[in-house]
Amino acid sequence: MKDWDLVKQVRRRVKDEVGTLQKPGSLKVALCYPSPYKIGMSSLGFQTIYREINLHAEVSAERAFLPDNAEEYRKRRVPVFTYEGEIPLGDFPVVAFSIAYELELPGLIEILDLSRIPLLRENRTDKHPLIVAGGPLTYSNPLILSPFVDLVFLGEGEDLVHTLLETVTETNREGLLSRFSRLPGCFVPGLSSVIPKIAGVEASRLPAYSQILTKRAVWASMFLIEPERGCSHDCAYCIMRRSANGGMRLVSPDRVFSLIPEHARRVGLVGAAVTDHPKVEELAGRIVASGRQIGVSSLRADRLNDHLVKILAQGGYKTLTTASDGVSQRLRTRIGRRTTEQHLIRAAEVVRNAGMQKLKLYQMIGFPGETMEDVDECIRFSLELAGIAPLSLSISPFVAKRNTPLEGAPFEEIHLLESKLSRMRAGLKGRVDVRPSSVRWAWVEYRLSQGDEDAGLAAMDAWRNGGSFSAWKKALTRL
Repeated sequence: MKDWDLVKQVRRRVKDEVGTLQKPGSLKVALCYPSPYKIGMSSLGFQTIYREINLHAEVSAERAFLPDNAEEYRKRRVPVFTYEGEIPLGDFPVVAFSIAYELELPGLIEILDLSRIPLLRENRTDKHPLIVAGGPLTYSNPLILSPFVDLVFLGEGEDLVHTLLETVTETNREGLLSRFSRLPGCFVPGLSSVIPKIAGVEASRLPAYSQILTKRAVWASMFLIEPERGCSHDCAYCIMRRSANGGMRLVSPDRVFSLIPEHARRVGLVGAAVTDHPKVEELAGRIVASGRQIGVSSLRADRLNDHLVKILAQGGYKTLTTASDGVSQRLRTRIGRRTTEQHLIRAAEVVRNAGMQKLKLYQMIGFPGETMEDVDECIRFSLELAGIAPLSLSISPFVAKRNTPLEGAPFEEIHLLESKLSRMRAGLKGRVDVRPSSVRWAWVEYRLSQGDEDAGLAAMDAWRNGGSFSAWKKALTRL
């Protein structure tokens, strides 16, 4: 069934893990991530659901990932198999996917195809696994998943997954899907008439935290934990403004610190607005004082101060990363981003004062109403920041998402975005490190983000035709 070298690669990875759960269960669930192992193992949501499934009586979860070398699996006719039990996905009664964003959809399709599971839900029978999906994508647009999955959990899945596990063996597939089509936070393609509100969990169920540490993840050997969940800000482009339970839910520093295992020497604080936690400095200080390195996923420039940044520097920070998003103050104000030039100047100053190597700034271009004058303001201001501390700009095209105030906003023409990036590179050459992401793939993400079931089918066509940008363009422009 499996070629030995492919098995050995999986076994080497499992051997390097700390915290892997090997649990017998009368019901086994395959939990899949539609990107390679190093990315999936850096997903806090994926790891949390893995633990939740294993906490359920008589149920065990086994992980699977998009192979690094999918073509090698295809050539050798090796199905995707799980890391814990080395079982092909087609042998599981339930196969669940955690999907983060639109461009992971081809990975889901690839895994189903390699596993010889019919891609389209309408072509599957009770003999095939029940295909379930959840993850961050469901905050914005689950519709593109409709052709491929039987059931979608929208939003926070810690409670919904237990409802599924209690029900899946009690009734047939038709009855199960009919029941879930009436439950809050659940979308059943073909049965649900509307997309329901996303599900949330009570603060008492928090925090999410890593189950497995591995040096082979993107965040190598880092224990991830959330000191807060949700966001109270109202940025017009962000799906987290749709977070459940009315904004942020806080976890106490004592609770967070008590869950950090002794063997974890690197700790990542993860959340949409970690630095909005009123006791983030206390928590960060305790982590660093315990001899650990620290990372924080979302440093807001308006929340930075010398004391916090000094703690981060002591905890191993060499680059401080924050975001301005809009390229000018006019645009930041327009989209509800409260970061000002003075906040960003202060960020550069604390980087310099702490002796860090550089300031890294995330920005988006292509917001509605943006002009070359806005771009020129960004160039001028970036040079000012670079005079205070070494500066790196990570620039992404704006992609409107469903369920935000900017839903439906157009994607700026590719040639205009590329001309803006060229202008920025020329204006900042030799002074600022400029790293733009692909404009073309952002266009693909945009078309999927605004699409429906037909866009999902177009993704399947693009995948079947090799997955190049030209294949995507051909498939999506037919919509």
